[in-house]
Amino acid sequence: MISNTIKYIGVNDHTIDLFEGQYPVPNGMAYNSYLILDEKTAVMDSVEIGFADEWFGNIKAELGDRQPDYLVVQHMEPDHSGSILRFMEEFPAAKVVTSAKAMGMIQNFFGIDFTDRAIVVKEKDTLSLGSRTLTFYGATMVHWPEVIVTYDDKDKVLFSADAFGKFGALDVEEDWLSEARRYYIGIVGKFGVSVQTLLKKIGVLDIQTICSLHGPVLKDNIRDYIDKYNTWSRYEPEEDGILVAYTSIYGNTKKAVDFLVEELKARGETNIVVRDLARCDQFAATADAFRFSKLVLATTTYNGEIFPSMRTFIEHLTERGFQKRTVGFIENGSWSPVAMKVMKGLLEKSKDLSYTENNVKILSALNKESIAQVKALAEELVREPEVNAEETPVKAVEHAKKFVCKICGYVYEGEELPKDFICPLCKRGADDFEEVK
Repeated sequence: MISNTIKYIGVNDHTIDLFEGQYPVPNGMAYNSYLILDEKTAVMDSVEIGFADEWFGNIKAELGDRQPDYLVVQHMEPDHSGSILRFMEEFPAAKVVTSAKAMGMIQNFFGIDFTDRAIVVKEKDTLSLGSRTLTFYGATMVHWPEVIVTYDDKDKVLFSADAFGKFGALDVEEDWLSEARRYYIGIVGKFGVSVQTLLKKIGVLDIQTICSLHGPVLKDNIRDYIDKYNTWSRYEPEEDGILVAYTSIYGNTKKAVDFLVEELKARGETNIVVRDLARCDQFAATADAFRFSKLVLATTTYNGEIFPSMRTFIEHLTERGFQKRTVGFIENGSWSPVAMKVMKGLLEKSKDLSYTENNVKILSALNKESIAQVKALAEELVREPEVNAEETPVKAVEHAKKFVCKICGYVYEGEELPKDFICPLCKRGADDFEEVK
């Protein structure tokens, strides 16, 4: 129960092993849905179709003899929209409340046009349920283009769609932060500009409870959750620390990593996480890279390239907007090592990265020269940035306007968006862009 008039009617899924076919979820997933009881009743989102019977049981247990008046569809991913068709069949008097773009997706998913039973809402439209009013806000590309969020002015609840969600079922106790970070960076991380736009919209609301479509209902320290989203969506490090991400074929690169960690600790650095990319959850490692201020990549030259799991890891980073970090390198190769060059090339897709001056080149195994390089790298990583007091202050530069593609989240920067501009990612035209305020 969220309040006397808002009930939880979601379900837990312990049959799933990979969320979205790639994210390991050893503690399952929650598909959240909520019921608002007033003069009119509203169900907030549905659940994955395999759990429809349980969901209907939850709805009817709370409603008794009443019928739902509205189904608010905030997000059309199948884990939340899968039971829409069954709901509309089960409750023929109910209306669906959603965005115009979601209406098109309903047609695409189910082959049925609910236009005659739909209330299509746009930015700041309202719906009265009696003693409360629901206000709808567009949340384009957080993380799909049709998304809306909903504010209940009576109980001060933000129904946030996928925002502020996390991996894990609700009947398993676990830390919110680590799984919320892994969820955000993995699924929403690319769309930081869109998240910033949403945060500005909800920043004026008196939010006392957040009801996401995944994870627990958030009531205490609401500001802390919003602050995390602000940090993540601005691509700022959460904390000063170092992720060392490596691959090793015969153990020599791992020995170099272990030696680096010893040298870092000897110099007072204790906030260190080491990930073996061939064996760990790559998405946990990706979340760690966004969590910390510094990253060391250590891998071998392999087939004239780099070890596959390292390439995959770097692609996970760049796809999600990795930036504003310091990056150091350890490369290994028995002949013609090119790993550092390849890694730097892959990272060219990122911006605002600083590379260490001291990096490590291993020719098969550590020797006197590469041991000295490891020590120099450790020294540089723990060194405080030098500030030149005599340096002439740099005049602040006014940032160009930003325009975000409502389809894929691509951001164009410039004074104006050309009328004939075509998005390089999804190939949509200028009409599908909006200015980021």
